[in-house]
Amino acid sequence: MTPEQNLVNLGITLPSPPAKGGVYTPVVVTGNLAYISGHISLDLDGSLIAGKVGRDLTAEEAKEASRKTGYLLLATLRSYFGSLDKINKVVKILGMINAVPEFEQHAFVMNGCSELFAEIWGPEKGVGARSAVGMGSLPRMAAIEIEVIFELA
Repeated sequence: MTPEQNLVNLGITLPSPPAKGGVYTPVVVTGNLAYISGHISLDLDGSLIAGKVGRDLTAEEAKEASRKTGYLLLATLRSYFGSLDKINKVVKILGMINAVPEFEQHAFVMNGCSELFAEIWGPEKGVGARSAVGMGSLPRMAAIEIEVIFELA
């Protein structure tokens, strides 16, 4: 199955890519790598998912926000390349979680995005290297921000 076929089989409808929020390029391609700028957590209706994980959001809610952020990353990829089939594999994910200092479930939260990518590209190509770190704050007080490096097909 291709990534686009997997989206259909999973019943996933991607939202529109988010509007730029500053001076940056959403996608930079160099060689056979695509660097996707950080995407903050937005719900499927475009509303911000904000707050501190461990205070305003539970780990489960933050994991779901991580998955929804993954949808936005996929929407940006599809908008730029025309199809997710032009992506060979996930290379690296950096997940930043706006969390209280005592929060310890960063990896669990990032599984939301990582599991989505594994569903789209399969376990061999959809699971890359990853970092999941806590932050004191994120833009607009978003709960999650994720950036990704993909290898092109």
